[in-house]
Amino acid sequence: MREWNTDLPNLMEPRFWTQPADEIDTVIARYHAEAPLDWFEEPYFSEWVAPSPGYWCVTRHEDIATISRNTEVFSSARGITLGDNPPEFTEFFSSMIAMDDPRHARLRRIVAKGFTPKMLELLDGGIREGAREIVNSICEQGTCEFVWDVAAALPLRIVCDLMGIPGSEYKFVFDRTNIILGISDPDFQPPDGDLATALLQAGADLAELMKEVAAAKQGGDGTDLTSMIVNAELEDDRLSESDLASFFVLLVVAGNETTRNSTAWGLKFLTDNPDQRAIWMDDFEGVAPTAVEEIVRVASPVGYMRRSVMRDIECGGRQMLEGDKVAMFYIAANRDPAVFDDPFKFDVRRDPNPQYGFGGPGPHFCLGAHLARRQITTMYRELFTRLPDIVAVGEPDLLQASFIHGVKRLDAEFTPTAPVAA
Repeated sequence: MREWNTDLPNLMEPRFWTQPADEIDTVIARYHAEAPLDWFEEPYFSEWVAPSPGYWCVTRHEDIATISRNTEVFSSARGITLGDNPPEFTEFFSSMIAMDDPRHARLRRIVAKGFTPKMLELLDGGIREGAREIVNSICEQGTCEFVWDVAAALPLRIVCDLMGIPGSEYKFVFDRTNIILGISDPDFQPPDGDLATALLQAGADLAELMKEVAAAKQGGDGTDLTSMIVNAELEDDRLSESDLASFFVLLVVAGNETTRNSTAWGLKFLTDNPDQRAIWMDDFEGVAPTAVEEIVRVASPVGYMRRSVMRDIECGGRQMLEGDKVAMFYIAANRDPAVFDDPFKFDVRRDPNPQYGFGGPGPHFCLGAHLARRQITTMYRELFTRLPDIVAVGEPDLLQASFIHGVKRLDAEFTPTAPVAA
């Protein structure tokens, strides 16, 4: 009979992640010292999520690598968040990220067309133009709300451009993704408290938009990913209408929310560490590759991912049983003292930096990692060039969630300047 660890705060409790960073880091340090892989109680989520006896909380970098690579034993197909949602929730909101091979491999092969070096080069112009327009929209004000005005604007635009979604739908998409990923936070919950309906409606809205866009691109010659998929010559290179809609939901949620949170956290880290900011600004291009990796490491925008044990196995010195849930806390692995020197220090020249901000190694490693890196780099290049003294003001308003390590609001200030021509 396994007993829950009650000596440490439960990392799965959404309110835990609204604490100041130093308090969170203190608890993570205790996990590594006292319980790097232990059994914890599953918190109550909602009336539609079936409870389970508990879950394995995995915080070691090495253990997460083992679990991520062994997909035959540690399955994604039962869901990537801890609660056992109804199967239609998992299928609809997680797409290929909540699949195992061979179905996962087929879908990933098809959508990987949107993330080739050639496609990323085609998107580069839009990334640069988007960053310039975003800074133009705030540069005369001297202040801004950084999350909404800056961090969220670029990834939303680029994901929509990738899929061929018109600009008139940006706000529509943004509002729905906030509901899906922020449903555990009171700010994003409906007044009537019906969370299940709110989630399903947000997902259905995005799916319907994707179906309309896909229908409009049938028979066309567009270069966006939707056009490539719906007009593929071979049947095996196409996705069903439902698979395409589910992939779009995954892409706008993962591609928008995670990149925006890395960008927002980045300003906070650079403000709190002016010496590191100076190092990057003195040699932007030379330091950018390691600086971006460090932002993603410390931000860890995806807090955890779940796997389900398919047969009894020993892992990390623990005996796991078939049916057990496993939660891989990337944010803790990215602070593992066995891997990272001075793991709680923000160091823009950290190298090597085997961070798991884009997931652990293996078939589910983030398909859009290179695109995210490009967006973060381009956004900070534009900010440092045109608003070189921009800083965060006060503390961030944090998302009450364990799955996404998010920032809801972050005020910023800077010396006003004039817009530049496109």
